[in-house]
Amino acid sequence: MHRCRFPLRSFGPTVALGGLFAALALASLPAPRARAQQAGKPAESAPPAKMTPAEAITFAEARREEWRKARTSIYFDHFGELNRYRRANAQLKPPAPGERRVIFFGDSITDMWRIENSFPGKGYVNRGIGGQTTSQMLVRFREDVIGLAPLAVVILAGTNDIAGNSGPMTLEETEANFSTMAELARLHGIRVIFSSILPVHHYTARSDATFPLRPPEKIAELNRWLRAYCAANGHTYLDYVPATADEKGWLKRELAEDGLHPGPAGYALMAAAAQAAIDKTLGMAPSATAPAK
Repeated sequence: MHRCRFPLRSFGPTVALGGLFAALALASLPAPRARAQQAGKPAESAPPAKMTPAEAITFAEARREEWRKARTSIYFDHFGELNRYRRANAQLKPPAPGERRVIFFGDSITDMWRIENSFPGKGYVNRGIGGQTTSQMLVRFREDVIGLAPLAVVILAGTNDIAGNSGPMTLEETEANFSTMAELARLHGIRVIFSSILPVHHYTARSDATFPLRPPEKIAELNRWLRAYCAANGHTYLDYVPATADEKGWLKRELAEDGLHPGPAGYALMAAAAQAAIDKTLGMAPSATAPAK
């Protein structure tokens, strides 16, 4: 059983990558699913049982390694991808008096989120980068969070750590990165909102490339740690699971075609939960979010 002690403290060249990781799931399908689709059947009619668990993992790992090879220059030359938002950060003015700036900081799930549509008029700032792990996010935390002087940061990450996007990582290593980000934020007067890692599903052909790399039990274990860490250190835990999981604990089929990245309906559910967490964290009256489109 995984156990991790967390500190009980008084303070706790640019490539647009938003679609890259999603593109991974669009790669060639394993033969059983491909045959099902060629026969005119919808993807979800070909269940995961068409591949054995070992075959599913082998397939997903092969797709991941192809994707990692395409990112070799990034890992060697631009590990944190600091150039992605360098110009936008320079152009962003300091918060105006009374402005409640919040940074949404994360990987592709944040990168693909149309924050301006979900939170119209709020002025929230998106600093997601597709495919990143917490190790990469920690490298750019000063530039993309601290330097922008927000009141709060909403951190959504960890799924790519579990998948091994930037190499094998233990849950303890991910937890250490979360702790360091939280400690840096608190030192600079930034309130921390840790989002739960979203569940995943294996109901479609496209999820063959994502689900096997993200065992639900690991996601649940890391979420338990996040909840306990937030409670012990005075941070807000933003739990997306109740609104997005089905009776199996998997991501609801209708929320993500690839089993990982939410569509508009998923983001609408997330936006409502995120705004409630922000209001609670900043001591604001409940705010309305934009309806799903």
